[in-house]
Amino acid sequence: MKADIIIPKVEDVYIAIVNEYNAVYKTQDWNAYIINNKDVDLDMILIVTSGYSKNKTTSVFRKKLDTLPKKSYAKIELMQEELFALNNTFKVSFFEGNAMFDKTYLFRKNTINLKALQAIPLMEAKGVLVK
Repeated sequence: MKADIIIPKVEDVYIAIVNEYNAVYKTQDWNAYIINNKDVDLDMILIVTSGYSKNKTTSVFRKKLDTLPKKSYAKIELMQEELFALNNTFKVSFFEGNAMFDKTYLFRKNTINLKALQAIPLMEAKGVLVK
C-alpha cells in the first residue's frame, strides 16, 4: 500500500537564509525565506523548522501560508546567529494543483555565515541557499 503513494519531486522551491539590514532596529539580521521560483502558485504551504546537534535541540516552529504566488518569496522567521552552530531543518509541504509536495531542506551546522553568501533568486539580496 505504501508503495502506491507517489510524492512528486520538489523543484524550483528553495529556502534561503538572508543577511539584511533592519532599518527599524538598525541591525544586520538573518531571516529565513521560502522562494517559489515556479510558474505556478503554491497553496497551503506548511513549514516546520527546528535545529539540532548531538547535545541540543531547539523548539519546533511552525508557519502556514495560504498561498505563495508564482515567482515570489515570503519571510518565514528571524534567525538568531546562535542557531547557526546547529543543523537547521525546514520541512516544507504544499499543494501545487491537486498534488501534494513535501521536502526537507537542511542547513548543516556552521554553513550559514558571511563567507557563504551568494545571490538569491528573485530577491535583490545575498544569503545562503538550499535547493
